[in-house]
Order: sequence, then C-alpha cells, then structure tokens
Amino acid sequence: MRLAVDANVLLSALIGGKEARVLSHPAITEVLTTEPTLAEVQEYAGLLAKKRRLPEDLVLLAAASLPISVVPRERYSASLPEARKRIAERDPDDVELLALAIRMKLPVWSNDNDFEDAGVTWYTTAELLRLLAGQ
Repeated sequence: MRLAVDANVLLSALIGGKEARVLSHPAITEVLTTEPTLAEVQEYAGLLAKKRRLPEDLVLLAAASLPISVVPRERYSASLPEARKRIAERDPDDVELLALAIRMKLPVWSNDNDFEDAGVTWYTTAELLRLLAGQ
C-alpha cells in the first residue's frame, strides 16, 4: 500500500506512537510526503522533544530517519488548483499534501479531519491499524 502522509502522523511516530507500527508494517510499501510537510515535522520536532522531555538531538535524528520519500513539487503542481478548491478554507497547510494525493492517486494518512470531505481516500492511524490487522 502506498500512502501520502501528513505531518501529525510523522510527529506522533517520532515519539513512539502507534504510527510507528504502521510505518514498519510490510504491507506499507511506500510513504510519500511533500517538502512543506517535512519542513513542518522538522519545525515541530524540537518543540515536541522539549514538551516530552526527550533529547532534542535524538528526536531530530529520528525525524531524519523516517522511512518516507519527499516528492518534488513539480510532480504534483498541476493538482494544486484543485486541491486549493477542496481544502484551502479548512487548512491551507494541507493543500500540497492533498495535491500530491490527487496527482498520484494515493490515499491520505492523517489524524486530521480536514481530509474527511476532500474527495480522496483518507485513513486515520486507527483505521490503518484495523485494516493492516486483517491482512
């Protein structure tokens, strides 16, 4: 299964959330994201480390080691206008990830309800864990 992944999922995986189980599941063959999503993860990783009283350098190293691929904007930019129409009012930060999902025909993995009515398949971590348990 290929997925377009949101920042909230990756941040949770960094601190050992259930998202790490999904990322390491053999049925998950490719996890893709955008540069702005990765930048958001890097921005909040340090804050998350402080909040959780974890060594910041280890959390940043874990962020750099996430099993994800960053897709260049040129590969999904044609879908940006459609993505803006669908989600910009709810969360402009999610436009690029939605454009990636639309262009590459990927389901979105996010624990953010903004994708609920975005016109793409959307999974929360809990839904993916149930789905993967059945395989």
